[in-house]
Amino acid sequence: MNAEKERLREYRERIADWKRWGPYLSERQWGTVREDYSSDGNSWDAFSHDDARRRAYRWGEDGLQGWCDRKCHLCFSLALWNGNDPILKERLYGLTGHQGNHGEDVKECYYYKDSTPTHSYTKALYRYPQAAFPYGRLWQENGKRSREESEFELEDTGIFAENRFFDIVQEVAKRDSNDLFWRITATNHGPDAAPLHLLPTVWFRNVWRKGTGEDAGLKNPIIELDHDHLRIWHQHLGNFEFHASTAEAKATWLFTENESDNEALFGTRNFAQHLKDAFHKRIIHGDHEAVSPDSRGTKAAAHFVVEIPAGQSLTLICRLHPVGSPHKGLEGAEAVFAERIREADEFYHDIIPPEATPAERQIFREGYAGLLWTKQFYYYIIDDWLKGSKDAPRPEDSRKYGRNSNWEHLYARDILSMPDKWEYPWFAAWDTAFHMIPFAAIDPDFAKRQLLLFLREWYMHPNGQIPAYEWNFSDVNPPVHAWAVWRVYKIADEKGSRDLLFLERAFQKLLLNFTWWVNCKDNEGRHIFGGGFLGLDNIGIFDRSHGLPGGGKLNQADGTAWMASFCLTMLSIALELAQTRPAYEDIASKFLEHYIEICDAINTLGGSGLWDEEDGFYYDQLVINDHQSIPLKTRSLVGLLPLMATTVLKQSQIDALPGFKRRMDWFLQNRPDIMKYVKFRRVEGEKNPNRWLIAIPNEEKLRATLKRMLDRNEFLSDFGIRSLSKAHRKHPFHFELHGQTYSVEYTPGESTTAMFGGNSNWRGPIWFPTNFVLIEALERYHYFYGDEFTIEYPTGSGKEMNLRDIAIDLCDRLIKLFLPRPDGPRHFVSAHHPHRGNPLWDDHLLFHEYFHAETGKGLGASHQTGWTALVVRLIRERHQKLRHFHDSGE
Repeated sequence: MNAEKERLREYRERIADWKRWGPYLSERQWGTVREDYSSDGNSWDAFSHDDARRRAYRWGEDGLQGWCDRKCHLCFSLALWNGNDPILKERLYGLTGHQGNHGEDVKECYYYKDSTPTHSYTKALYRYPQAAFPYGRLWQENGKRSREESEFELEDTGIFAENRFFDIVQEVAKRDSNDLFWRITATNHGPDAAPLHLLPTVWFRNVWRKGTGEDAGLKNPIIELDHDHLRIWHQHLGNFEFHASTAEAKATWLFTENESDNEALFGTRNFAQHLKDAFHKRIIHGDHEAVSPDSRGTKAAAHFVVEIPAGQSLTLICRLHPVGSPHKGLEGAEAVFAERIREADEFYHDIIPPEATPAERQIFREGYAGLLWTKQFYYYIIDDWLKGSKDAPRPEDSRKYGRNSNWEHLYARDILSMPDKWEYPWFAAWDTAFHMIPFAAIDPDFAKRQLLLFLREWYMHPNGQIPAYEWNFSDVNPPVHAWAVWRVYKIADEKGSRDLLFLERAFQKLLLNFTWWVNCKDNEGRHIFGGGFLGLDNIGIFDRSHGLPGGGKLNQADGTAWMASFCLTMLSIALELAQTRPAYEDIASKFLEHYIEICDAINTLGGSGLWDEEDGFYYDQLVINDHQSIPLKTRSLVGLLPLMATTVLKQSQIDALPGFKRRMDWFLQNRPDIMKYVKFRRVEGEKNPNRWLIAIPNEEKLRATLKRMLDRNEFLSDFGIRSLSKAHRKHPFHFELHGQTYSVEYTPGESTTAMFGGNSNWRGPIWFPTNFVLIEALERYHYFYGDEFTIEYPTGSGKEMNLRDIAIDLCDRLIKLFLPRPDGPRHFVSAHHPHRGNPLWDDHLLFHEYFHAETGKGLGASHQTGWTALVVRLIRERHQKLRHFHDSGE
């Protein structure tokens, strides 16, 4: 067992608390729902970026690639000043949802480079311009641009010309679970020497005035100077020391309080003389009285002023450790870093497939780094939040009946996996499910705990609903939680005994969630489901989550497919549990029969269900006046997702469960009408068991749908499967009702509509999570049909391929987004990037939210490693398939 796996074992068995400290600090706490006490729910304006430097947060903290303990009591992060900026750089800057021409967008350059699961070693890079940061120009230029135009990025301003920037590399290495070294390396890539102020900062989250829940009543913590280092005390954390040093400069220690400037913000009295923005005032404006002369407070920084020659680097070492450590000051720092880096390499050597190329290994390392860096302390107690903050103006009474008011039981105070710690610094239920698939290979215990956490009674609603995301917990994400539980169960224990306790605990709560879906999204009991936007934002011709035209209702092909998949996953889990717990055979039968009813409904309700025989595709249907069904003929992922609701049962698996077998036999004998959804295949040889295919489409419908999906002029892109058919470029879909026209047009890049804020687009681009489930489905169909089932690929090419080989090719299309090209940089980099071809830029990876369907350019949130890290799972599974086409099918 390598050293990092040993640390994971020690943490799991509670021998050593290796995860007490980590990169859990948000990249953006301002502009979140949690910090919003406004009457109109406008979170962006209620707490702005400008407010952030002078207003204390209640529900978290943010910083520049910062760290904190798991309860965010004590934080440490780096602040910078280049001598030109109008403000101290303490946090990332970006445009709000109202300022960007495609919604909110971070306007910075930074990269997550490495991390182990226990964060025993982490590495990140921030690129800091040497000229004044163009805050105003970014805001003004993006404000001028329409939704049809590209976004104006920081690099487009010319501020990085001639490489006039500092690369700030931050590394943390743990000597032990409570002793941390922090190494900051600043490199001047410009042609001239340049000044730089570095302020490694430590501070406490303000709970003495804003405390709630478990934080209420804590004694005031303190940070004070003790000769050449800091002494830190906190009631829960204990006594610590903090050291900071560089050979190039001597530190000036600065102190203040993490308190709001109430007088400037609200016109009310301040609770302290020295406030949160003291360091900004001291350094930018030369206000010496802004900082405390007493060398104590709740926020402190070591201020270093240096000039770095062209092409040279400076290294600054810090250390946080408990009082009484046998190691003095900064001794042993370089040896600890060397050892932890070696151990990180050793850990990933065992994780990454041996066949992986150097370029693929980089994708693994930086993909996993992004996953691990986007773990964040998330704090939100709805009951307390609804009452307002003790140190801010009292909110209006209408707040008690507004956003999230029916989730008063929700009590979140955990380290959660975030989609993107700047653009989406809050959990989204279906994002989390996908995050856990790559997580399961490196930290299976974390993956399991995250999935179970959302099923606990302080998250899940008493009615069984899983909270969607903080902007509206009552919104509806696709029901993929069970699928993630099943996949993590199998991935996490590939080489040993499987965790049946985890599976059973999840299954019990998933029953509640399944029941909520059936009761709320199929309230007519016809086995056709709604659900609203279901995570696909603007994919429909109108907002599917709100009032529909003509007061109608929507029969959703994707909602119905997701629920069919939910059924099959619950069936698979029940069959697994039934092997040692026979009582689960009955519930397995229930899910098999419920699945068949859904299959029957989507294919036959009202004649042909949601299937359109003429087009050979599944469509949503708008139902007017409870009888008139109108197919909404947009060819999109909505109509492809029914393909993924399929599974293969082995005959040996059925034979081992006599109760389930008897019920299945009776059902098939007495319901011959449903045999079209169940297909049997006899396979010769002991290693190839006879098997049953259960699927929504029969073979004819499968071939018809695949013909469109694998057509270059429809869904097949050079980079995967499009979210909307390219056919809608020449032939947009128009729908008229009551004098109003609705339209959907193929848009391969950024969204051109304001629906759902306009910051994501499902009308053409490539999205990893949906591509992933479609590739999985092709593999299951191949497991059943075998090599004999072939289809033209691409459609119209005249070349026939089996479904396994098609799945591998689709993997390759997605993977190549991140691979270097012999004739230029990686596809995800914009063709118009001003530094394209510069190795200082080309050697870093970003994992975007989605990708341009024609060029491969990364779009949306730039650090959404969460579900885009599925690329590492695709690389792993591709190598496994090429190594041996394993007999799986599950």
